[in-house]
Amino acid sequence: MYRDTEDDLLLSDRIVSRNRSVAALIPLMAVVLIAFLTIGLGLPVLPLHVHDDLGFNAFVVGLVTGSQFGAALLSRVWAGHYADRAGAKRAVIIGLITAAVAGLLYFASLDVAGMPRVSVTILLLGRGLLGAAESFIITGAVSWGLFLAGPASAGRVIAWIGMALFAALALGAPLGTALYAIDGFAAVAAATAVIPLLTLLLVIPLSDAQTQRAARPALLTVVRAVWTPGLASALSSIGFGAIITFSSLLSVSHGWSPVWLVFTCFATSLVVTRSLFGHIPDHLGGAKVALVCILIQAAGLALIWLAPGRGVAAAGAILAGLGYSLVYPGLGVEAVRRAPQESRGLAMGAYTVFLDVALGFGSPALGMIAGVAGLRTVFLASAILALCAAPIALRLVHTTSPERKCQCHMQL
Repeated sequence: MYRDTEDDLLLSDRIVSRNRSVAALIPLMAVVLIAFLTIGLGLPVLPLHVHDDLGFNAFVVGLVTGSQFGAALLSRVWAGHYADRAGAKRAVIIGLITAAVAGLLYFASLDVAGMPRVSVTILLLGRGLLGAAESFIITGAVSWGLFLAGPASAGRVIAWIGMALFAALALGAPLGTALYAIDGFAAVAAATAVIPLLTLLLVIPLSDAQTQRAARPALLTVVRAVWTPGLASALSSIGFGAIITFSSLLSVSHGWSPVWLVFTCFATSLVVTRSLFGHIPDHLGGAKVALVCILIQAAGLALIWLAPGRGVAAAGAILAGLGYSLVYPGLGVEAVRRAPQESRGLAMGAYTVFLDVALGFGSPALGMIAGVAGLRTVFLASAILALCAAPIALRLVHTTSPERKCQCHMQL
């Protein structure tokens, strides 16, 4: 009887704790959702603008798209340091202001559209600033969420903040396509400049996360803690890059309509899966969940490669989104648990660097593959690389400490 009462109290405490963490994350999710519309708007139309309006080939399309992630790569650790030192709220604010400036550069690139090389150079600068902005926004938001919800909910924080991000991308795809149809890339540029400034109205009233005053561990210490899950994340994320960069071009080349269908199916599947199962990595172990989801993602990418029509391609995108949905947070749980507690922002920054490497270098490389072997081959290559992440996840399963395994079972 006493045991039952004790179990009921523990269950009640867990429910209260979960509800508090959910309530704390909702404002941050709203901020990320609105802020990342600026990125979602451009994803389906930027390849069309560079390819059709400016007349460049698939390699330049991949370069322009990937430049955002290359810039995020260079700024990610800086953003993590800044969030730990100056506060996550300030990091998010800096990111929003930088994103608005990127929108202004989009406009500037249109003023010289008659000189395609100059225009695409300015566009690259704008994409670079947007990459730095994205780095500060998402690193700051995750660091903020980890402070509010606690490290035991790392998987939920990463999954739910990421869910808001991908919801923005899913909503942004049809919205960006509609804006592009109304007034071309100028409408997308205007939205990119205005939306981040509106988002500041949500951020300013929120209470900041308290910064830790303890001595910071060296960067190399944090990198050593996160590099193994980061490598697996990078290999898996190349498939994500393939979908955001080349799915619209694949649709156009085959006459599939609407052009954003494949990407939106991927993003919607990811959002739904994270909303329902985002807590699973915290309970079952991040590496175990990531291992299963990597295999599902690879199957989805292979289905897009084989797709005879838009229906099968959309089904492959749904499967890939379902798989990728928990790969990144699952491996992120392993990264956070291995890093020093007082450097969570830096740990997430260092972990996300691997995503930036995959997208910043992977997108141009996939563009070269598309130019030589066709657009379909991009998804085959991505599926193979995703499968290469499976042995790494399996190694993480076997190297998880007994204490961490015990903590996972105690949460069930």
